Amino acid sequence: MGYEAEKATFSLQLKEFAATLGSAIAKNDEWTIRGFIDIFKNVYTISTDTKIVSKLLELHLFPFFLSFAEEKGYDIELATHQNWYPDLTFLSKADPQIKFAVDLKTTYRDEAYPGFCNGFTLGSHGEYFVKRTSTKNIQYPYGEYSGHFCLGIIYSRAVLDKSEETHIYSLDELGTIPPVIKDFLFFAEEKWKIASDKGGSGNTANIGSIQKIEDILRGNGVFAKAGEELFDDYWANFGKLKIRVDGKWKKLSSFEEYLRYRRLSLDLNNPKAVKRRA
Repeated sequence: MGYEAEKATFSLQLKEFAATLGSAIAKNDEWTIRGFIDIFKNVYTISTDTKIVSKLLELHLFPFFLSFAEEKGYDIELATHQNWYPDLTFLSKADPQIKFAVDLKTTYRDEAYPGFCNGFTLGSHGEYFVKRTSTKNIQYPYGEYSGHFCLGIIYSRAVLDKSEETHIYSLDELGTIPPVIKDFLFFAEEKWKIASDKGGSGNTANIGSIQKIEDILRGNGVFAKAGEELFDDYWANFGKLKIRVDGKWKKLSSFEEYLRYRRLSLDLNNPKAVKRRA
């Protein structure tokens, strides 16, 4: 890694770009995509299934990413395989050694807990994360990227009945089709700044995000005060290091336990917060 000045510039550019996307894909805070059309001009409505919504959002946004990259002097490479990291690699045209990883992440607001979202994953903490020269499941070795970013979309799910989700409309009825998602909130941030200390999904080796929307927008994740170095060390050792609790050994499962293991203290009021304990 390196190119800190270039990373700071790219971060600012990506955040400014993210702020423009709401008006690009929504009208009156509602998604402008309403369904699939066939050659007979039948319009089939979209399911609220998160995988479908996520993929369609990516396709809808991609032309805007291409324009952004061209304007800022980057080429874009898509991940060679579906499960590879990252979704997009930005390569500087002036210096191809400068690479930025950008993952597109979508999630929905948690209506049961106002101010929170359902969260998302921030990539694997497996082989390519631990071995920074590995090429397994990653476009370029992790250590070759000068920064790792998340461009995220938080939205609200519309409440639709089953008939609205399965009804076939004519093209003339396009304006009457209800949107499946609305009230978009776009953000861009370095992934370590919005990471939690918990895994992101089931049994897979994914890093989880924080879920409080205000903290996501501020980049105020679990590691925000501690720094990227401790984020890297924590997740590279997640599920491996053990700590003794109540006379029994257990795998580390929180950043607080990790700090005790490393004999570190964290002063949240101090920008240089990490200190070695005696």
